[in-house]
Amino acid sequence: MSKVVILGGGYGGLTVVQELLEHLPKDAELILVDRMPYQGLKTEYYALAAGTVSDLDIRVNYPVHPQLKMVYGNITDLNLDNRLVHVENEEPISYDSLVIALGCTDNYHGIDGASKYSCSIQSLSSTRRTYQQINDIRPYGQLTIVGGGLSGVEIAAELREARSDVNIRILDRGNSVMSAFPSKLQEYVASWFRLHDVEMRSHICITSLEQGTILHSGGEPIFSDVTVWTAGIQPVELVQRMTQAKDNQGRLIVNEWHELPDAPNVYVIGDCSSQPYSPSAQLAGAQGKQVAEVIRARWENKEPKLSRIKLKGVLGSLGKKAGFGLMGSTPLLGRIPRMLKSGVLWKSKRHFG
Repeated sequence: MSKVVILGGGYGGLTVVQELLEHLPKDAELILVDRMPYQGLKTEYYALAAGTVSDLDIRVNYPVHPQLKMVYGNITDLNLDNRLVHVENEEPISYDSLVIALGCTDNYHGIDGASKYSCSIQSLSSTRRTYQQINDIRPYGQLTIVGGGLSGVEIAAELREARSDVNIRILDRGNSVMSAFPSKLQEYVASWFRLHDVEMRSHICITSLEQGTILHSGGEPIFSDVTVWTAGIQPVELVQRMTQAKDNQGRLIVNEWHELPDAPNVYVIGDCSSQPYSPSAQLAGAQGKQVAEVIRARWENKEPKLSRIKLKGVLGSLGKKAGFGLMGSTPLLGRIPRMLKSGVLWKSKRHFG
């Protein structure tokens, strides 16, 4: 009997489950461990936080199969030597193969008060709390978003359409919003924000957060009723505690099979895995598919053969009617990339659901 334990039911972990269920030997068992009884589509958390979609709209039910067991709870520790997963209030779970797909948490870069005085969209539960705080802002109150990357841009634009009465500000250390993208795309997003009265402040180096106040090295304190943190991610705390080799961003280094070199049959995918790409749902799904291929090949005593991962690009939204994208080196601007993103969301819900 082969027991495969998958930690995390996000894009990567659920892809592993779906792929393995299609070709599952009768003596195999899958165990999916997650805190929630359904997957939350993380690429849409910005809309939940802004209040433009409901919680139910971004849920995907886990599959039901006689050889799939669900375990709900917080994972407290891993014992790779004895092949055990420790889950709060549960008996330790043994495994033959283990897939670590636990995602990420906010990276506060050592800034005092950042975790205490800002809110997050890195988990479904934290996004629910962020929704409550944002939508309790009084009329003409101030929302500040720290980080002008994809997540910060999407939540700012979505909230602008949802709350025309709220003052919205984006703070970023770089020269512009979307600074990692081509200048044409940066200017398009910045123009949309100027047109829709979203304040953008660049070269802001934050030193600390206090209740209602953001302190920085460039001048007077910045006052804010609610502050949303979108200024970087890092692997979850459990992975941070692991002693295996990591890259300079704290992600576990894996071999060509997405496997820990010193822990056979332990695979790492998604935001916890060191890859030559930026973390994304698309990357996690591609890795999940490849890990399923490796596990199936090893079940059949075959040598796995994996092709190079090819990502299709990046899509982002500016509210419900405009968007942007990057396909290779080609920027896409306007309504078409927004429609493409809606199509990707529909496909994700249909595939996983």
